[in-house]
Amino acid sequence: MKKIDKLVLGSFWGPFFLTLGVVIFIFLMRLLMFYIDEFVSKDLDLATFGRLLFYFALLTIPTALPLAVLLSSLMTFGNLGEFFELTALKSAGISLTRAMRPLLVVALGISIFSFWFNNKVAPWANLKGYSLLYDIKTAKATLNLKEGIFYNDLPGYSIKVDQKVKAGKESTTGDLLKGLVIYKHPTSGMETGNREIILADSGRMYTDKDLTYLVFELFNGNDYQEYSDNNTVSYASTGTPGKGAQFVRNGFKDYRLVISLESFGIKRTDENQFEYHEYMKNLSELSTLTDSLRKDLKNTSQSVATTSRQYYNYQFKTVALPPDQKKVVAGKWVDSLVRRKKITQQELAQTALSQAQNILSYASSNVTYLTEKEKNVWKYQLESHHKFTQSISVFVMFLIGASMGAIIKKGGFGLPVLVSIVFFIFLYVLTLTGDKYAKDGLLWVPLGAWMANLVLFPIGLYLMQRARHDSRLFDKDIYVIAWERLKRKWNERRNQSTVVGG
Repeated sequence: MKKIDKLVLGSFWGPFFLTLGVVIFIFLMRLLMFYIDEFVSKDLDLATFGRLLFYFALLTIPTALPLAVLLSSLMTFGNLGEFFELTALKSAGISLTRAMRPLLVVALGISIFSFWFNNKVAPWANLKGYSLLYDIKTAKATLNLKEGIFYNDLPGYSIKVDQKVKAGKESTTGDLLKGLVIYKHPTSGMETGNREIILADSGRMYTDKDLTYLVFELFNGNDYQEYSDNNTVSYASTGTPGKGAQFVRNGFKDYRLVISLESFGIKRTDENQFEYHEYMKNLSELSTLTDSLRKDLKNTSQSVATTSRQYYNYQFKTVALPPDQKKVVAGKWVDSLVRRKKITQQELAQTALSQAQNILSYASSNVTYLTEKEKNVWKYQLESHHKFTQSISVFVMFLIGASMGAIIKKGGFGLPVLVSIVFFIFLYVLTLTGDKYAKDGLLWVPLGAWMANLVLFPIGLYLMQRARHDSRLFDKDIYVIAWERLKRKWNERRNQSTVVGG
């Protein structure tokens, strides 16, 4: 490796890894802000939260790579131009393309890595990340009793506490609760209402070591229970004692109520439930599924015409002919059918209208059904193309970044960051627009998938051509001089026209 290659690569890797880390961090913060309500009060342990962030950090790498390559290549050649190192290289007979050669090889390597990552790692990370996120979203909130408010998230119980007294740091039995009211609700059977009420002066709440049971240790209270047979209307549901109802009151000084916490915490869902999504498939699986969906769409489309024949009375019906008659005799055969069935013209018109409405409804529903099937084909086909487009966008961003850096000759995190963000947003918007048009059937799927690269690649080639010729494309003086020339020519033409008119 020559010194020029070491110089260029040494200037590239620092900004690349820094930008990659910053972009991943920004996308993770976006995730946290979007799902902050799902994470609050779920009592997530650090291991679960760390695994979630790890999976989604992997998912952001394909998106972050183009921006990292764009910014780092722009900063590399911007610094070389700002400190006149590019000028020294050119004066020594080294062209710009020769100086870009080591980064060109690196960009190609990153593109290949991006394709491998999209095809192998990203489907696995999508499956793990989104299944874990679903489990977190469906998990119940942590048990949190508030003073004076009934807590109803425990199945079969409503609990109210008048006052909570914080326990000391060395306490292992939890806070002291005063004025406890606990309603027990039937969780099965036909019974309704509150059949058991527990009142206690004070108590404590804690969980066992395995966090599987919640224990209420109650002091100085009463347990009120109502018993009745199936034919008895309860006091809780009507407000008046029913016939045969029995009330039992049990006083206690120390009573332990044990409640299962099975409904709380995170329960892992079978990951096979999420494998149908296109983001969880690699390229070969996407190709197989796309072919299967196309065949299913074709078979469904062909069956629609056959099934629709049942909505027609005459056109597709087989007319029974006499043995000596080989074809239908010309004439008003509809009128003959009317006379034969002894129905009026009004009844015939009403039947025809009903049949027309039926076939219209059948056709509309089938159009919607077939359109949804076709959209599924487009989605899987689009994801197959994205395995390639995201890797090619890395190379396109390198062309733009290296050329822009050689033109503007500015390094650091000032102007290069602004230029990089503008081009990255342009890439992102074009990608989203192409995807939307492709999924809606407004664009051919390959054209929608490749639209961003098709637009930006010529821009990269143009900037490369301008950079090779030392273009002053972003030099302010060029545009000031051009504007002055334009104004001077305009004034000269106006003066000439005034002289001719005079």
